[in-house]
Amino acid sequence: MSKRMLLCLFMSVIAGNEAFSQKNDVPVKSPDSQLSVNVQLREGKAYYTVRYAGRPILESSQLGLVSSLGDFSQQLQWAGNRKKSVQEQYSLDRGKVSKVNYRANELVCAFTNAAKDTLEVLFRVSNRDVAFSYRIPQNGKGAVACTIEKEVTGFDFPAATTTFITQQALPMTGWKRSKPSYEEPYSIEEAVGVPSQNKVGYTFPALFHVAGKSWALVSETGVADNYVGSRLSEGTTDGLYTIQFPQPGENNGQGPVTATATLPFQTSWKTITVGNDLRPIVESTVATDVVKPVVTSEKIFTPGRATWSWIIWQDSSANYNDQVAYIDLAANLKAEYVLIDVLWDQLIGKERMAELARYAASKGVGLILWYNSNGQWNDAPYTPKDRMNERSVRREEMAWLQKIGIKGLKVDFFGGDKQVTMQLYHDILEDAAAFGLMINFHGATLPRGWERMYPNWVSSEAVLASENLVFQQSFCDNYPQTATIYPFTRNAVAPMDFAPVFLNKRLSRTQQHGSFRRTTDAFEMATAVLFFSPVQHWGLTPDNLQGEPEYLLDFIRQVPTTWDETKLIDGYPGKYCVIARRKGTKWYVAAVNGELQDKTITIALPMLANKAVSIIRDGEGSSSVLERQKIGTTLTITLKKAGGAVIFN
Repeated sequence: MSKRMLLCLFMSVIAGNEAFSQKNDVPVKSPDSQLSVNVQLREGKAYYTVRYAGRPILESSQLGLVSSLGDFSQQLQWAGNRKKSVQEQYSLDRGKVSKVNYRANELVCAFTNAAKDTLEVLFRVSNRDVAFSYRIPQNGKGAVACTIEKEVTGFDFPAATTTFITQQALPMTGWKRSKPSYEEPYSIEEAVGVPSQNKVGYTFPALFHVAGKSWALVSETGVADNYVGSRLSEGTTDGLYTIQFPQPGENNGQGPVTATATLPFQTSWKTITVGNDLRPIVESTVATDVVKPVVTSEKIFTPGRATWSWIIWQDSSANYNDQVAYIDLAANLKAEYVLIDVLWDQLIGKERMAELARYAASKGVGLILWYNSNGQWNDAPYTPKDRMNERSVRREEMAWLQKIGIKGLKVDFFGGDKQVTMQLYHDILEDAAAFGLMINFHGATLPRGWERMYPNWVSSEAVLASENLVFQQSFCDNYPQTATIYPFTRNAVAPMDFAPVFLNKRLSRTQQHGSFRRTTDAFEMATAVLFFSPVQHWGLTPDNLQGEPEYLLDFIRQVPTTWDETKLIDGYPGKYCVIARRKGTKWYVAAVNGELQDKTITIALPMLANKAVSIIRDGEGSSSVLERQKIGTTLTITLKKAGGAVIFN
């Protein structure tokens, strides 16, 4: 080749690079090249798009934030980008899977603002997830800390998108002014842009059916004491949602709505899980893929099952004799724990609690005790209270709990998503880890990567949970449909303490009053697998030991609460769901029907091909039958209205 030809080739490469730079279009793809992100700079503003299998998931959506160091939402200039491959193997001891092999491609785009300070946007793109975060490095101008005043992050879906999302509650509303607490119903296939009742947006996670062809689940992870819990705004009719910070009235007005940390400052990760079907949504581990442990402990925290008197027997059951009955129930059901709820400090007292803990230990059962979180951020009267919100008092209480052998705490009634509340969650978890105590949060925010970040966090509510079955007949009536939504939304991103499995026909102590259960016994057994929580609280009562088929109780005695593998077999939110979970060599397959008519389904079960399995399925009325048979690669089964089945080897 002549020197002239080489020179021409060299000049054409330079021209091509200049054209690329002028387009301000920087792409990054997943390892399998199916999921792609493009980052652009237009008229001083940064944007990104997301495509999957050639289809648009997010149209041009803005990136950026406004901080005390300056405005990073406009007047931006490129300052370069870099790419690398990311591969990490890690284990989860409280997960829906036990081993993760995370592979992604990373893109870091740097922008400078008008003051010449730098903002980096980190993208991680795996085969099913996009995760991104902002980072403000030290600026060399003497600044030590930075406050994020707001994000302008957007998620602009195609207009022909429908939603399964749950609205944000207004602050200081609900029972004893205890909201927001992520306890609102989900929309079902609602068009984007339909206003929510409260008109203040939506909480994470949010599921979108994109143009009837693809699915996307948007959420947030990686929040400890470093950030606020954010949410989505109201949507526009053409599909745009933006990140919103907490409402000023949360926490009874205490604390700012902004987030402050020392430099370098990294925000939470926003995550988008994408697929042509719902399998990636259910099976994704992105909430833990992009976070690291923030607290370590040499203590051992053991997941397990628990009995719980309050859910059916309510407040007055936190007395010594009723708890003995529930300890005996736990021992019979081979449950590891008993949760003793509100008012135990008054109805049992600390001295007798130590005695009760010794009795439970003699039965091989550990105790979990309830606490009210609050200082002044709601009016919830239940005790014990004011023991968790101040460090010296909290640590004194935890030292006593450790001394008498208590295994964990359920801490309830938090005040919102401000950074001061996130700090409280972090502080409780950190102190509890030092004292060997597991933590379960109720009346609380969405957990954001916490099963990897904290060794002792075992579950959170953050959902309309089973107490509403007891409180409202309407919730019982809609529960079959609701149960088919949670695996694709709330429970897809983190453990969820719904507290399933009820066998009482009426949900009260005497069964002479209270809500009527609408689901079949087989449906209830299936929820033990359908809903994932490392500590699973059963809605069973001592009465269930008499009059129920022994095979139902035997199933409860053996079903795990953590898993080595999770697979979505089939389903559609609001209609039905079939999930398979593996522990060791044993598979458990749960199927539930959320519709108002019987449904016959054929499900592919290659993991159980040519194996003998047990099947608990619908029988006469709401009763169940147990069958044992050898199956092929598929199984055809009929689920009754509000019915279900569980298949296990």
